[in-house]
Formats: sequence, structure tokens, C-alpha cells
Amino acid sequence: MTDQEIWIYAEKHVGIIQPVTYQLITKAKEIADDKKVVVILFEATDKNLENNIMEYGPDEIIVVKDDRLKDATDSEIANLMAELTKRRQPNSILFGATVVGRSIAPRLQAKLGTGLTSDCLNLAFDDDFLIQTKPSYGDNIMCEIICPDHRPQMASVRPNTFAAKKISNTTTIVTEVNDLMFKEAERVKIIEETPLLSKSDSIANADRVIALGRGASDDKVISLAEELARKLGAKIGVTRPLTDHSKFSGEDQIGQSGNTVTPKLLINVGIHGAVQYTTGIEKSELIISINKDPKAPIFKYSDFSYVGDSKDFLEGFLKVIQ
Repeated sequence: MTDQEIWIYAEKHVGIIQPVTYQLITKAKEIADDKKVVVILFEATDKNLENNIMEYGPDEIIVVKDDRLKDATDSEIANLMAELTKRRQPNSILFGATVVGRSIAPRLQAKLGTGLTSDCLNLAFDDDFLIQTKPSYGDNIMCEIICPDHRPQMASVRPNTFAAKKISNTTTIVTEVNDLMFKEAERVKIIEETPLLSKSDSIANADRVIALGRGASDDKVISLAEELARKLGAKIGVTRPLTDHSKFSGEDQIGQSGNTVTPKLLINVGIHGAVQYTTGIEKSELIISINKDPKAPIFKYSDFSYVGDSKDFLEGFLKVIQ
């Protein structure tokens, strides 16, 4: 018999809880009904990141403290989570669909012998079943997936799919666990480290984004967009057709099969506005769109629209902000 608990893996980077963790807590509380929302946090003994998590109002935070967690591998984290899961037997476990989440979640799934739905765009409960919604068939169909026979139900969710909300005057129980069996995995010897900036994370968390579509594939337009991005402090994202361009890749893609973005300013250049794209931008605060077609669907999602040539618009914009 499983406990009626929804677990959320607390993802960290350089000692900071990542926003997707708070987003998942908020969504879990929204759909929980009579289920408990429990955050699983692995940290070194000199950290107290549970204090930050409390602001979002989970029912409980299970904290596993061990100094060996400072440089624990994903396999080691999965081992610890598997042991913890067998003790408490939660109904569901949620991860962010990040580099870390996509590494730990399948390892844990294999150890528990259950199902895992990756890159979800929505979650809901129907009684005991977690309804996991994700795009499929080239992003043309939204599928609802359930795991009817095994528990826990597992899913990873794209960052920025849900909004995080702090909750005041809540009581969160903190449970410290220090008796798990830490099985150290064989380590890879690191000879040299070169820090790399994840472009997908940068786009997902950027306050300003310039998005380029098929109508902005000309090298001159791309060059102008890059200049504008530098002046605005913006990141550049693209729709699927431009992922084949030498300057871009799948990591730069915005939409159902790419990144969900929630910037304060989004400028769409040469983007028609298919649903596969607009699903990834709906929560942007201010949207400006440029397209030659006055009937382009993107204008329905835009606060300001410019019907005309992308090159002319960018050149004019650059003159204004010089």
C-alpha cells in the first residue's frame, strides 16, 4: 500500500535551489487534494536550504544530510532515493526535466521497476492516478499518460511550465534522515574542468528573449537580431526550422519540443505562430511580434504587432536604441 504523498526532488546548482523545484511544489499543492506534498533534499551538513523551500509551503521536507553529498554522482543520489522510496512508498515522484532531472529520474525508475513520463507540460490527478500530459507525434498531439499498475508514478516536467508562488503562514515539517546506506559509485577521474553555459537554461530563465522563425532565417536578419540582443541584454531562441542553421541547435528551440520561456520581454521575428511554438511562450509578460502576414496566428498572442519586413523592423529598432 503506497502512502498518499507526492514527492518532489529538490534540484540544486552551486548551492542554490533551482526554480523548477519551487514551480513543482506549487503545482503539486494545486493538484494534491488530500495527498501530502513532500520535498526530498540532499545536502551537506553545513547547508540549510530547507529554509528556502519552506517559503513555498510543502507539507514536509525530508532532508538527507551527509558531507559526501557535496560531490555525489547522479547514480549515488538515485541509490539514496531508491532506499528512501522503499521506506515511505510515495504515490508519485516529480523531477524537473533538466540535465540533472533527466539523469537521476531514469536511474531511479530502473531501480524501482516503475514507469516514467518525461518532459510533461501538465499534471493532474484522477483519484489515485497521476495524469501526465506531454506532446507526441511531432508535437501535433497532446497525450495523457498514466501508470496503472506500478508505484510510485514518476514524471519530469519542463522548467517554467508552472508558476511558483510563495505561501505565508504555513507549517512545514522538516524530517532529517541520516541512516541511509551511502554506496559510493566508481568515480570518473577529472583531469581538467571547463565551465560551460547551458544555452537552454539561459533561454528558459532569461528576462529578455528574441525568437527567430522561418521568416528570419536570412543571415543579415540573424546578424541584426544578434546585435539587438547584445544591446538589450537578451538571449536568442529559435523555432524548429532554424535548429538546422549552423549558429543554432535543438538547445535553442522554443516550444513544445524545446524550451518553455517566461521572459518579461519577448520579441518574435518572422514567426508564424503554430501551436507547437505558442505553447512555449504563453506566460511571457510582454510580447512583440513581427511578420509579413497580417493574419499570422502569432499576433493573437502579442501585445504589440508589426506587419512588415523583419530586416526593416530590426534596423529601425536598432536606430532607436543607439
